[in-house]
Amino acid sequence: MSQRQSLKDAVARLRAAGVETPVLDARLLVQHALGADWNQLYIGPDRDLTDDERSELGRLIDRRAAREPVSRILGNREFWSLNLLVGPDTLDPRPDTETIIDSALKLVPDRDLHVRVLDLGTGTGAILLALLTELPNATGLGIDRAPGAVATATENAQRLGLDGRTRFRNGDWGKGIDERFDLIVSNPPYIRRGDIAGLSPEVRDFDPVLALDGGPDGLDAYRELAPDLQRLLDPGGCAVLEVGQGQAPAVMRILEEVGLRSAGSARDLGGIERCVIAQRQ
Repeated sequence: MSQRQSLKDAVARLRAAGVETPVLDARLLVQHALGADWNQLYIGPDRDLTDDERSELGRLIDRRAAREPVSRILGNREFWSLNLLVGPDTLDPRPDTETIIDSALKLVPDRDLHVRVLDLGTGTGAILLALLTELPNATGLGIDRAPGAVATATENAQRLGLDGRTRFRNGDWGKGIDERFDLIVSNPPYIRRGDIAGLSPEVRDFDPVLALDGGPDGLDAYRELAPDLQRLLDPGGCAVLEVGQGQAPAVMRILEEVGLRSAGSARDLGGIERCVIAQRQ
């Protein structure tokens, strides 16, 4: 079997399995299995696969046909132009979450300021590390309940050369933290418990339930977070939280009940109100 034939066969297999992006996913997996770049695969001379390459490619395509995400098969995901490791204890970072980065950066009048950032439920560290790449004098603390997530985030910080400006540790939201922050960010679990079974297999079967389950109405995490946000923000500081579709008004009411002030919301590229912004007065 040649390189290009293997690509065609992989696309057909993934399309039959119901994968939404069979061409892109097949290309990524074929390139990985063959150690080939785009030019070698599409422009250079075609060649036959070795037995080892054919076996490795078959294994990867089998995993994707079983709806395991490409990022988990390859072990990494691009987020905010950063290459991040992902693990079994971390949510797979998604483009919608970049709305938090955009919104948070608009709150910083001078990117050279020393901004103290807290990321609650940090997962891979994606949000915090993206902000630190844009704010050269910022420092950060990332908290997660899962030890595996803390280990992954710590390794991502080291790989990006940001370990000197950030710390990651296990914790239960803001409990046990006694310092103040200028900016708090979070992508908490917000899926209604009864809706999890209907999610796509890529999410339902491979993202950790701890990062998905928001309780019966999807809002449990925000109720837990709200008092910590009020306590941990410096006066004038802001919290930027990701929310699910249609949840923004309810989440903002929860934040206002603890004394925070609404400072707006932001929509993702699909037009969904994806994050809310609250300020400590």
